[in-house]
Amino acid sequence: MTQVVLTAEMGTTIAETASLMAQRRVGSALVLDGRRLLGIFTERDIVKALSQDASATHQAIGHWMTRNPDTIPSDATTDEALRLMLDGGFRHLPVMDGDRLVGMISMRDLSRVQAQAPSRRE
Repeated sequence: MTQVVLTAEMGTTIAETASLMAQRRVGSALVLDGRRLLGIFTERDIVKALSQDASATHQAIGHWMTRNPDTIPSDATTDEALRLMLDGGFRHLPVMDGDRLVGMISMRDLSRVQAQAPSRRE
């Protein structure tokens, strides 16, 4: 799980957010209003917006983000996270402890955990 999550406000432009995502080498940003999770803006949203001729320098991510994204509780297992991600077609999931954002889990994180796990064939 990534604990230092890239966050943005709804009014941040696509270009600004895409630049931050590239700098941080992450595939998504969580959109917050103060501490409240409003949505998630992903690489897929960038592609969708630009394919519909959105102005990356003028359009806000709030228009393109996924509102009220699915989340996973902080005490969930990696198997539960993987199941939710596969069932929902997600690559990123906000991790919540009640109403408090504590991190983000990605397919990349789950792949890393799986690679480090002892083989089940032993």
